[in-house]
Amino acid sequence: MLAAEMLNGRRVTDRIEERTLMFFDPVTRQLLRTRPNPIPWDRVRYLRDARPAGPPPRPSREPITVQRVASNSGVIMVAGQKVALGRIHARRIVTVHVSDTTLAIELPDDVRIVRRTTTQAVRNIKAAARLRKVTYVF
Repeated sequence: MLAAEMLNGRRVTDRIEERTLMFFDPVTRQLLRTRPNPIPWDRVRYLRDARPAGPPPRPSREPITVQRVASNSGVIMVAGQKVALGRIHARRIVTVHVSDTTLAIELPDDVRIVRRTTTQAVRNIKAAARLRKVTYVF
């Protein structure tokens, strides 16, 4: 499952709701990830070892730190919000601190604070730079 790759062997508990899956730490109940629920709601009750859910997990209080690769035009996307950094930052990896109300983007020369306009959860922590290879056939 994709969550196993994201959480890399960490012990987690999952909470299944009608539209979302929530992965959280079983000891601290800190929310780690949210994903869309691929399981039809009428099939959830047939899952083995499933039991009624407790209280919902609590989101982290501190800002979440993520990395993004700027596009060819210098645009990044965090939590469904596009932020234009400028062409001077094209294809660079930037670090973004995501809080409830702001995005703090660390650039090589300064830190840019942008007001957050979405309420979506952060899904990807580290966005890998995908280098595409072009093969020519002669």
